[in-house]
Amino acid sequence: MSCIAWNCQTWAEKKDKLERLRCKIKYASLFIVPSQGRSGGLALLWKHDNVVWVDSFSKNHIDAVVNGGSSDAWHFTSFYGEPDTNFRDEAWGMLRMLRAKPHLPWCCMGDFNEILKTEEKRGGRIRPDGQMQAFRDVLDFCGFMDLGYTGPEFTWQGRRHGYVIWERLDRGVANYNWVVKFPASTIRHLHCHSSDHRPISLVFNPNNESQRCFRRPFRFEEMWLSNSGCSATVLRAWQIHQEGTPMFRVEKKN
Repeated sequence: MSCIAWNCQTWAEKKDKLERLRCKIKYASLFIVPSQGRSGGLALLWKHDNVVWVDSFSKNHIDAVVNGGSSDAWHFTSFYGEPDTNFRDEAWGMLRMLRAKPHLPWCCMGDFNEILKTEEKRGGRIRPDGQMQAFRDVLDFCGFMDLGYTGPEFTWQGRRHGYVIWERLDRGVANYNWVVKFPASTIRHLHCHSSDHRPISLVFNPNNESQRCFRRPFRFEEMWLSNSGCSATVLRAWQIHQEGTPMFRVEKKN
C-alpha cells in the first residue's frame, strides 16, 4: 500500500507545488481539499498500483475506500480536528457519521487537535477534562484504538499564553478489523525542521516489528526532590547545549 495523506496549508499558490510533488515522487493521483484562509487544507496522494475511491470530503476530512469492490477493501480517513473548541463537536460529529458507512476495516490518521490524557501534554495550562473526554467518547463510538507510535513523544510544539507547550496532537487510530488485517503496522513520529508539527508515517511492514512501542510519557516524581543530588542533576542537564528546535532539545535532555 503506497498512499500519502497530510494536513497542509493548500492556498492557491501551493496547489501547483503539490502537483509538482506528485510528479516528482511518481504518484498517480492527487486529491486536494483547499484551505480556508491561511489554515487547514488536506491532500491525499496514491500510486498506480492502488485503487482508491474518494467517497466524501470536507474541511475536516478526506474519506476513501482502498481496493474498493474487492474482498481486500478497507476504509481510510485523513482527518483534521477543529482547532476552535467552540466548533469541536462539529468535527466529532463528522467522525460519527463516517462510522455509519458500510462496515470495513477502518483506519483514521491526522491532526486531531486534541489529546486523550494529560500525560500527552507538557507545559501550559491544564487541559479541561471535558475536552479530552469528548475525544475519548468519539473514538469509543467509532470502535477506534490508538495505534501507538515509535519516535519522539510529542508531535506538536508551540507557544500559548506565554508558555512553551508540547502535545501529541497527531496520531493514527483504527478499528479492530483493521488491526487484525494489518497486525504488523506501526505509526512513526518523524523529524521535521520546517513545521511546528512532526509528520507521522503509517508503516505496514516495518523491518523490525519489535520496534513498535507504546511509550509511557515522562513524569516527574515528587519523591525525587527528597534526593539531595536532584537539584544539581537538573541544573547540569539544562546547562548542556543542544542544537535544534525547543521540542528536540527537551527530548534530548530527557
